[in-house]
Formats: sequence, structure tokens, C-alpha cells
Amino acid sequence: MKRRRILLLLLLCPVFFFAACTKSTPDPVVTLPVPPAPPVPPIVTGTNDVDFWLTKGDQTVLLQKQTDILSFGTLANSNVSITVDTTQVMQTIDGFGFTLTGGSATLINGLNSADKTTLLQELFGTGANSIGISYLRISIGASDLSAAPFTYDDLPAGQTDLSLGNFTLTAERTDLIPVLKAIIAINPAIKILGSPWSPPTWMKDINSFIGGSLKPQYYDVYAKYFVKYIQQMKTEGITIDAITIQNEPLYGGNNPSMLMSAAQQAEFIKTNLGPAFQANSIATKIILYDHNCDRTDYPIAVLNDAAARPYVNGSAFHLYGGVISALSIVHDAYPDKKLYFTEQYTASTGDFGGDLKWHVKNVIIGSMRNWSCNALEWNLANDGYYGPHTNGGCTTCKGALTIGGSITRNVAYYIVAHASKFVPANSVRIGSNVSTELQTAAFKTPSGSKVLIVENDGAASVAFNVKFNNKWITTALPAGAVGTYTW
Repeated sequence: MKRRRILLLLLLCPVFFFAACTKSTPDPVVTLPVPPAPPVPPIVTGTNDVDFWLTKGDQTVLLQKQTDILSFGTLANSNVSITVDTTQVMQTIDGFGFTLTGGSATLINGLNSADKTTLLQELFGTGANSIGISYLRISIGASDLSAAPFTYDDLPAGQTDLSLGNFTLTAERTDLIPVLKAIIAINPAIKILGSPWSPPTWMKDINSFIGGSLKPQYYDVYAKYFVKYIQQMKTEGITIDAITIQNEPLYGGNNPSMLMSAAQQAEFIKTNLGPAFQANSIATKIILYDHNCDRTDYPIAVLNDAAARPYVNGSAFHLYGGVISALSIVHDAYPDKKLYFTEQYTASTGDFGGDLKWHVKNVIIGSMRNWSCNALEWNLANDGYYGPHTNGGCTTCKGALTIGGSITRNVAYYIVAHASKFVPANSVRIGSNVSTELQTAAFKTPSGSKVLIVENDGAASVAFNVKFNNKWITTALPAGAVGTYTW
């Protein structure tokens, strides 16, 4: 019996041994970390009340509409506030734009038909991809940014044409007139200002395109020259809304150019040009001076002439000398006469960020805050070599566009676009305050929309409120940036 038990244990032992050897201990319970939930997008409350368009001085953002939700509210904060006040109504705006020089017209007209149509629509149209230029200055005859100097009645030395029988616009029929007609087809209401750099040389005391003065015996025929120009442009379907009598009358070193003192301009207006316009039912506005802000004595002297003043619509300025606030000196002296800002160039040696700040602060905002009805940068387009220009003409004037193998939009394009795209003709300037860093100009458009242009003139980003009707939105501008806000 005992032997039988032993045998049974020997037979079963391998089974128990195998089970013992193969049995595993239970795995410990492992608690895996729960993966974090994906981030929940913030819930945007409120509706967007204000559209915001931005350009940065470092060119990383160029006239781009921002996606910020800007809702008017009353949540208090410590930011500086820019208050827009529609109860303060100042001047009516004629428009913003450039000078369409002869060289500009040549380059634009040289584009293939499709590219030209697309570009002109971008510049002068009102669509989403357009910048809505509403004012143009053109030269009467050549400017220094034409390929060569000319007038509409050039004669060999020693000859005169008192009847203006040789007057012709032939030189403009290749480029300028066709481009103007295409622009007018896009914007029939565009305002066009004509400015001469020189009369025909036979009318001048030195018979040269450069410098000299208009001989008194030719005052009358020169007045008729203006009349003929306006009438013949009208025949072409081009209305000249205004003329200045002489571009930069205190500088005779350009090619072309002419000197004309305040006394000479007053005499020409009251004795010849004003009566000639009246006799021929010319409604084109007469604008005097057309030179720098450092000589307010010039336009005031002409306006002080009681016989000349009734013919004068206003005074025009550049800012190569003086300060933009000088416009208000003339406004305060004669508040019933309009002010115009007709020229400022950006240079080939300039810096985008620096030019953006200075020009928006002075040419756009500054001219508006000092009663100008328009603001024009200088040249619309040139080639990659800053031409065409006359021999002796400006070799560093940088166009808003560079037209060559492609079209490049330069800083002046954005300077003007921040106003022209949003502030159409017949808008009015309304109240807005400024701060140490923030320069502003505000407008109410004919449709009732409000527009605020802000330039951050400081060295750091600034957060601020735009306040309207006791509510405000909160926004910010980087250093040197420009923003246009519309609602």
C-alpha cells in the first residue's frame, strides 16, 4: 500500500512541477494617463463692428484687412482713447492720388492690353482689390519726369505765335491722353489738376526751358494758352477741374522750370488769366503758389490783392521746406479759400518704414488736419532706373509703382492707399484727437461710414481705444505702423 502511494506521487510530481514552473504572477494594474483634451477654440462673443486695415513698416503686412473682432463696448481700461466726433465737421475732401507724369503715362501705356486694364482698375476702381484713386495732377506740357522738355507751342528761336495758331496737343496723344481716357472710363468723376513747369520758351525772358520769367508783353497770350489747353482737353473728353499757374515758382533750376514772384502772379491773375477764364466761361479753378510750406507770405500776398482774390479758388503746397502746419496760417488768413497739397516725393535712397511714417503723418494726416482738400504724392510710376526724366530732371524720385519686367508697388502706393481706398471724394473731415504717439485724421463718407486713419509715430507698440458715441473698441498698432479703421 505504501509502495503504491509512493508510485502515485512519483507519477504526479512532474505535473505539479510543470504547473508550478509555468504559473505566472498576476501583472500589476497599470493606470495609463488620460490624454489631454484638445484645446477648445475660444468662443468669440459680439459682432465685428469695425474693419481694420494694416501696413507695417517692416513690410510684413501691406494694406491687409485684419481678422480682429472689434466690437463697440463700455468695458473700462487704461488705454489712451482716440475719440471720433461727427458733430465736428471741417473741410470737404476732393480726393487722394498722385501726379500722372508724362513718364508714368508712357510706362503704363506700354503695358500689354490685359495688364494695363488690370492695373488701371486696381488703381482707379472701387472694387475689393482696388485702391480708389480719386485725384490726379498732370503737367501742362512737360515736367522734369517727361522724357524731354516740351510745350504745346514750341517754335524756333526768334519766332513768336501771338495767335497760338501752332498750339497742339500732339505730344500728349501717344500716351497721356489715351491713359487719361481709360482712367475716366473707370472713374468719370475723377478730378484732374493741371500744372505747367514752363510756358513756351518764346514767352520767357531768356528763351530757355530752365528758369527765366514770363515777359509782361506775353501775359495775355499766356492766359489764352491756358484757355486753349482747357478747351482742347475738353474736346478730348477730359475735364480739367483746376490749374495751378506755375509749379514751384520760386525755383528756376529744374528742367523745365520758371520763376514767378507773388507780385507777378497777382498781376497775371487779375489782369489776364481771371478775365480770360471769365470771358470764355471757363469753370476751371485757379490755384496759386504750388510750392513749399516755408513761404506762406507768397499765397497771402496774392490773396491780399483785392482785384486778384475773387478769381482765386485756393493755394497749393509742397513740403520740401517748412512744416505742414503752415497750411493753417493761410487758412486762418483766408478761411473761404481752399487749400491743396499737390506734391511730395519718396526717394530712391529712402527707407520703407521711415517714409511710411513721415509721409502718412505729414502728407496724409498732416495736410488733412491743416485744411487741405486733397493730398497727392508725386510720381505714379517710373522704371527701374527712375526714369523717364529730362536732362537735369529728378533722378531719385521713386514712383508709387516700378514698371519693368513686372510691376512693383512701392511705399508711396501704400501711403496713398490707406486714404484713397476708404475716403472717397465728397467725404468730410470730422473730429479726432491725437496723442503723443498716435497721429489721426477722421472722415465721414457720403454713405455715412466713418473712417479713421492712425499712424503710430512712436518707438513701441501702442494699445488704444477708438471711441465713438460713448462706446469704444480696443486695438493696437506696432511701432511705425499705419491702420485705417472703418465702420
